[in-house]
Order: sequence, then C-alpha cells, then structure tokens
Amino acid sequence: MQQNWAPDSWKYKPVAQDVVYPDKAHHEKVLSKIATLPPMVTPSEIERLRYQIGLVQRNEAFLLHAGDCAESFDACTHENITHKIGLILSFSLVLIWGARLPVIRIGRIAGQYAKPRSSNFEKIGDREVLSFRGDNVNGLDPDDRTPDPERLLRAYFHSATTLNYVRSLLTSGFASLHHPRDWSLTHVRSPSLRREFEGIVEGLSDALDFSRTIGAESGASYEQGGGRGTLGEVDFYTSHEGLMLSYEQALTREFAVPSSTVSQSVPGTPKSDTSNAPQRVKAAYNVGAHFLWIGDRTRQITGAHVEYFRGIRNPIGIKVGPSMEDEELVRLLDIVNPDKEAGRVTLITRYGAKKIDGYLPGHIAAVRKSGHPVAWICDPMHGNTLTSSSGLKTRNFGTIIDELTSCLRIHTANGSRLGGVSLEFTGELNDEGFSVTECLGGSMELSEDELGLRYQSFCDPRLNFEQSLDVAFLISNHFKKERKGKKTDTKSDVLYSELQGGGCA
Repeated sequence: MQQNWAPDSWKYKPVAQDVVYPDKAHHEKVLSKIATLPPMVTPSEIERLRYQIGLVQRNEAFLLHAGDCAESFDACTHENITHKIGLILSFSLVLIWGARLPVIRIGRIAGQYAKPRSSNFEKIGDREVLSFRGDNVNGLDPDDRTPDPERLLRAYFHSATTLNYVRSLLTSGFASLHHPRDWSLTHVRSPSLRREFEGIVEGLSDALDFSRTIGAESGASYEQGGGRGTLGEVDFYTSHEGLMLSYEQALTREFAVPSSTVSQSVPGTPKSDTSNAPQRVKAAYNVGAHFLWIGDRTRQITGAHVEYFRGIRNPIGIKVGPSMEDEELVRLLDIVNPDKEAGRVTLITRYGAKKIDGYLPGHIAAVRKSGHPVAWICDPMHGNTLTSSSGLKTRNFGTIIDELTSCLRIHTANGSRLGGVSLEFTGELNDEGFSVTECLGGSMELSEDELGLRYQSFCDPRLNFEQSLDVAFLISNHFKKERKGKKTDTKSDVLYSELQGGGCA
C-alpha cells in the first residue's frame, strides 16, 4: 500500500462529480451493508489481469475493452448478457486470427451503472430537474431524480448477478459456440466489402476446422463430460469507471497478495531467503471489479479520485484527452504508479478524429521519456459524438475508424504500438431479432433516417453487432498485413475506403 494512503483518504480531497444524498444516515447505513457483502472478484484474478496487461505493454497481447456506455438495471437479462458476451468473443476471435496475439477481454459490464454529467441539472420541457446520474444514483424518469442510497445496494446485486451469469456462460462451453461460419453477412451492402469479409471469415473458419481435424478440439461435448477445449477456455474480466468513491471504498478490502506474485511485483518486498514461509504482504484491492478507470472529468491531480486510485492494487485505466498537458500526464503517472510497475496503468486515449494528430505524438513522447510502462488503448468513440437533425445523439462510423486508423499510424510513426481498443458496443437485439440503430454508417450503411428504428440507449450511442464486426475485421486486417510485412496504407485499403473512412480529413 502506498504511504499516507487509506481507503477513505480521498475524503480529504476535492471530489469531482460528487452526489449529494439528502438522507446521509441512510446513505451510511447502505455503505456499511455493502462493506460486509462478499467480494465479486478475487485478488488472484486481479493479479492475473495485471500480469496480462504487462503482456500488452510488451506488445505480446492485445486488449479489448468493450461494452455499454452505462448499464441499466432493466437490461440485466440473460438475453442481453448473452448477446454482449457473444459479441466480445466473436470480436476477439477475429483479432486473434489477424494479429496472432492473445486478446485480453475486459468488459464494461457488471458494475458500469454510474454516469458522469457536465451539469448537476438539466432541462426537460419547461422543468429543470437534477441530472440523471445512472441507475445506481437516481431514475431516468424526471420524477425520480432524488439520489437514493438503496440504488447502490441494487447496483451491487445486479453486478453480482451479471457476473455470476457471465462466469456460468464461460465455464460451460459457451465460448466455443461462436464459430464464424454462423455469422451472417447479409447486412453488408457493398459487394467488394462483402468479398473482403467473406475472405476473412473463410480463412478464420478453415483455421478452426483444421485445429479440430488434427485433434486440438476433439472429444466429447462439455455437456457429455468433455473438456471445454481451447476455444472454451477464455479469461474474461469486468470493469467500470470508478466514479462513486463512497461505493468504491465500501468494496475496498485488504487481502494478502498471492505469494506467487509478491517478490515479482510488490515494491519493497525482499527477494532473498525464499526457503522460509513467504511474507504475508497485504494490499488494498477493489473487489467490485478487476479493472477500474478514471474518467476525463475526474482525473484532477489533487482530486479525490486520483487519491483513491493511487492506493488500490487493481490495474487502472486513465482517460487521456485534448485537455491533458504532456507534463500533467507524467505527473499523474508518477502519483498512481511511483514504482513504475508493469501491468499497473493503461492509458485510454480519446481525442476526436480531428484532434488526435495534435495531441497523441506529444503524449507518446512524454511517457516514453518518463520511463513509465503503459498500455496504449484507443477509444475512438467519446471524442466523436454528434447530434442528429432529429435530436438523437449519434456517432459516424467513418469518423470512428478515422480516429482508430490515425491512432495506429501515429503510434507506428512515433516508435510506439497501439495495444488495444476501447469501444461502446452492444449485441442487443429487439423482439424481431434486429440490431440497435444508434451509430451512422458501417457496412450496413445506416442512414440518419434509420436512427429512430431501434434506438435503445439511454446514454451514449453504441455500435451494433454488425458495425462492431466491421471494426474487428478492420483491425484484424491491419495486423495481418503488418505481420506479413505488407504496407498498411489506408488509402488503398478496401475495408477502410468501403467503410467510409476519411470522412473528416
């Protein structure tokens, strides 16, 4: 544990995005209850993720961070969870095939209920009401905006229920069901793009069929007593933005660091005399998620969120945008990772397609000079939100891939490497089996007139199943070309041009 730190030391710092509860006694009673409830994740799982993010930092793995902008209690159904996990597995399978790297899967799931806001109040018609802060604070209904502490308890149980079902899916052979031959490409309108996709799917399918033929995936099914197989054995981690610090504190517990990781990764631990029983080195773990991140609105160096995050042992993410100065970024890294431990920090960049060239090169240079190990992750979503003529928040798929491909290009030009991607996507389907319609463009060429057909998000617009696979195919194709020594020029790339890239140049 860092010096002069305690799970509640954040209370002595300015708190951004704070929620004021009218009934403070009720709030404290709920937090006391949460503090006694069982952990949702274990120190061993957290340490395993730290190690794997270290692989990403060494360019030996790729990180996929994906899920909803904000979860809702009503969307906690087996159908929605199944579709979301299925999409993450399908996406990662495409990446593995193209990059020939392990994919570290971190879902924005099982706890992503809070929602930062730019203002404490909003106008609805002629009324001014408290802003909706997410299901763990208040209700979307304008008449249900008073912060309710009981919602924190509901958030815990919805998170635990979600994670329980995710674990059940992934330990019962679910991952092996997502064979690319089952993917439909009927939504792809461009003939040339469909041919590119079909080529990728065929190559991936053949590789999987070959592994089964030679016995790598042989044996009885899981239900008939067989093993889960290579495809069925996947790691999956949960994450959320660490926004509600009182809730995070209630889920912070002191545990002994697993003995296998003590001498390798805990600063100040002696490495000699291994014949004796290992020291019981303890650390503070947030047991509500494997991975937490600090948002762009709460990363103030002297603020409460940075104070809390510097003391927990979980791997953490930091959102990095245009307002982040080069020196500020290094100072922030010095605070949250003073010993420069591997696997500790992931930087999630979110500039906007038109701004990335002006900021990312400087941030890369500053971090490299500082000597801090980080995983660089691209969030091409949050800097590219716009409002449609009908008033719906949306994003243009072409602009999303512009920021993503620019990120790949800039890292290469600056002697760095993109280690992952952070996306807001969903595999949700409506009652008729159709995907949501929240982002424009993609291979299905979704138009502005079609946004209202199945717009379901109460937060930010998400890529649907088809658009998400578009991104997976694009990234996979990039790394496949790179791996084979081919030039990765977006101007001559069929996938990039057909998916309407270059729209913001």
